[in-house]
Amino acid sequence: MRDANGIGGLARARGGGPDRDSRARGGGADRDSRARGGGPARDARPGRSIAARGVLRSVVVVAALAPVVAPSCSGRNDDSARLRASLPAVASNELRAAADFAAIADAKQRSGALFLEASRVLLHPRCVNCHPAGDVPLQGTEMRPHEPPVVRGPDDKGTVGMECAGCHQDRNAELARVPGAPNWHVAPREMAWAGKSPRQICEQMKDPKRNGGKSLEKIVEHNAHDKLVGWGWAPGPGREPAPGTQAKFGALVAAWVETGAECPDEEARP
Repeated sequence: MRDANGIGGLARARGGGPDRDSRARGGGADRDSRARGGGPARDARPGRSIAARGVLRSVVVVAALAPVVAPSCSGRNDDSARLRASLPAVASNELRAAADFAAIADAKQRSGALFLEASRVLLHPRCVNCHPAGDVPLQGTEMRPHEPPVVRGPDDKGTVGMECAGCHQDRNAELARVPGAPNWHVAPREMAWAGKSPRQICEQMKDPKRNGGKSLEKIVEHNAHDKLVGWGWAPGPGREPAPGTQAKFGALVAAWVETGAECPDEEARP
């Protein structure tokens, strides 16, 4: 029994050594692994912190910009709605008088609003059909390609054998139902209006390189008194005339020039 106890005690003593050693070694390894593991963990935390700070800065910047950007667009829309509300309502085939725009106190806004009203004529098929984007004039309210097929030619009056004057005289041919006016022709390419916004047309009309070399005063005279322009209000039976009258249109253009010839915002529509 003593031997057994001695052996057992020796065994326990011997077994205890490795256990203590393994616990010691394990503890050391645990501490080492915690120490080794702790390094990257501590290194990663600053990285996450830097990334988080970057995200936070982005959120703050976006939040700071949002109130600045949003009102700039909504403000313009609100202004446009307010200006329209201050003007008298008119039928689709009528124009507001230039005097109606006196209700707009700001001269720059009044000028842009005057041109926007005039653009109801400029964008009407009676005008756009002869200001095409390509070489083929348009026809009808649907603005379909001219029939029979024709092209503008070298001087905007057709080609040999298919000149504009071959069919279009200096007045409407009532029986033949062919429209006509003095100097019938297609507007030059640089004066194309089809597919453009009122602002784009406004800028084009002010540019002598794109308006036939005219000053603003000549632009007023052309729109108010030119007989080919005037045809837009007397196109003959079966054709919808431009809104208003040439006199009202000319007065709008004159008032636009007098107030500084400002152009409406790009998104503005009549």
